[in-house]
Formats: sequence, structure tokens, C-alpha cells
Amino acid sequence: MKLYYAPDSCALAAHIALVEAGLPHVLVRVDHATKMADDGVDFTSVNPKGCVPALELDGGQVLTESAAILQYIADLTPAAGLAPAAGSFQRYRLAEWLNFVSSELHQVFMRFTIADAPAAVFAATTQKLAGRYAYAAKALDAQPYLLGRDYSVADTFLYVTTRWCKPVGIDIAQWPGLVRHAASIAARPGVLRALAAEGLGS
Repeated sequence: MKLYYAPDSCALAAHIALVEAGLPHVLVRVDHATKMADDGVDFTSVNPKGCVPALELDGGQVLTESAAILQYIADLTPAAGLAPAAGSFQRYRLAEWLNFVSSELHQVFMRFTIADAPAAVFAATTQKLAGRYAYAAKALDAQPYLLGRDYSVADTFLYVTTRWCKPVGIDIAQWPGLVRHAASIAARPGVLRALAAEGLGS
């Protein structure tokens, strides 16, 4: 499989999942500005939406959107324990959290990329994100992972977004449960390997 990514983007969650699932893969870096991939391919020919991640499967099909890719990877290797069993109620809880991270965190962060946006937009964005992180932190105050005792790809996705907090002025120290969660995910061997492969620090 081939994962099209940009360093420290939301594609990091898919990268971590591939490593933790033990699935052979090739990383192809995409330039956000030019939409050109390191293998010389125009990335918009792979994903017309122009956004990473995109996972090209061995048969040539391409899967996009983090929530879908993460569940696909988890389902390829159930023994890795990255997702609850399909059809179980916990699997719907996983979908709930993946959608929350995607829509209420990841997409809100994208407002910081709006060129020449008024300062009020950034202030409102920071306030909204703080409210959403407080919601996630409340769940993590009572349990180690978003689904309770069991780690899942939703935890990976949440962790990736917390990496973006400091650069935009959000201090997660105000949420001890979130701090503990981020530290526990950052220490996982598969996470460390993925970060090293992208040239990132923990």
C-alpha cells in the first residue's frame, strides 16, 4: 500500500495505524502548495480533493478521509486491536469519536490556514477548540482511552490533533486527562517509529 502524506498532518494518524498494524507500506510525501508528490505524481490525480491522507491499495483503489482510512487499516488486522469488532456497539462509539475528532477538531484547526483572516476569527477558533478539548478531556479524566480501557485508532487521531495545539496558543496543561492521554500515546513504540519516519519529535 502507498500512503500519501504531509509531515505532522492528519495523515500521521493513518501512518501510525499502518505501523501499529504491521502492514507493509510506502510513504509518499505531498507538497501542500504545489500538490506534487515526491514520486512525481500530481497528487490531485490520486485524490481530486487535494488533501492528505490518501491510501492507495494494492489493487489500485484509493481510499481518502482519515476516519475511513483508520477503520480500514484496523479491519485489515483485527489482531492488532486497533478497533472494536465490526457490528459491536463499541464500534459505533469508535465512529462517534472519529467523527468528533474529524469535524470538531481537525476541521476547526483548518481555520488557522485562512490567509489574511481577521484576528477575531483566530480568537473564536481558539475558543471553540478549547471547548471541544475540554469535552474530550472530561471523558479521559475517567478512563485511559476514548473508548474506556481499550486503545483504538480514535486515540491516535486525537493525539495527532493535540500536537497542533501549542503552535496556535492552546495550552493543554489545563486538561490533565488530555495531557496524560497524549503522553501515553506519544510513548507507544509504533508512534515513535512513525514520528521518526516523518522526521518529527515526540
